[in-house]
Formats: sequence, C-alpha cells, structure tokens
Amino acid sequence: MHKPTATEKNQHKHRVLIEQVGAKVHLKMRAKQNKNSGIWFGLGMMGVIGWSVAVPTLLGVSLGIWLDKYYGDQRSWTLALLLAGLAIGCFTAWTWVSKENTAIHSRPDDEDNRQQDD
Repeated sequence: MHKPTATEKNQHKHRVLIEQVGAKVHLKMRAKQNKNSGIWFGLGMMGVIGWSVAVPTLLGVSLGIWLDKYYGDQRSWTLALLLAGLAIGCFTAWTWVSKENTAIHSRPDDEDNRQQDD
C-alpha cells in the first residue's frame, strides 16, 4: 500500500482549501446578485421565525389556562401545553430555516451563469 508523503498531504490540504474558498466565494457572489436578501429581508425572516415559535407557545398557554380553569386537577395543563407549544414552534422554525438553507445552497449553477451573462 502506498503511504502518502508529506508533500502529497500538503497538496491535498491545499486542494481542499481551494475548493472551500471557491465555494464560499461562489455563495458570496450569488448573495450579492440576489436583490431580495437585503437587511429588511433578513429582519423579516427573523420576525417570521420568532412568530412561528411565539404563536404556538401562546396558544398552548391559553388552552392550558382554560383547561386548568374548567377541568383543574393535580396536573398543570398550562405547563404541559406551554412545553408542547414551544416544541411545535421550535420544530416549525427549524423546518423553515432548513428549507431556506437548502434553497440557498441548492440553486443550480446554470441560474448563476445566466445571471452573469445578462
């Protein structure tokens, strides 16, 4: 079996670094070309994510208070539904961010090349 020499290891590291830098440069250039992703777009996205966590949490608390008021027993419905609403909200926010991340990183290169040609 061939053991890589120090020079071959360095060349491999150099190639990997060049690929990583190239990918980051490509993403930054694409971000500059995308007119929708300004500061207001980012703030709007933060607002959407915040509301996607807050609304289910508040709905869970409201329903829990109502259940405690009319069907009160030893369990705290408010606490249980607060946690359930928070979990649902966090899952919703995570799904939203995951979709946006996939959309940003999976745009075809053909689209980028067409925009550069224009």
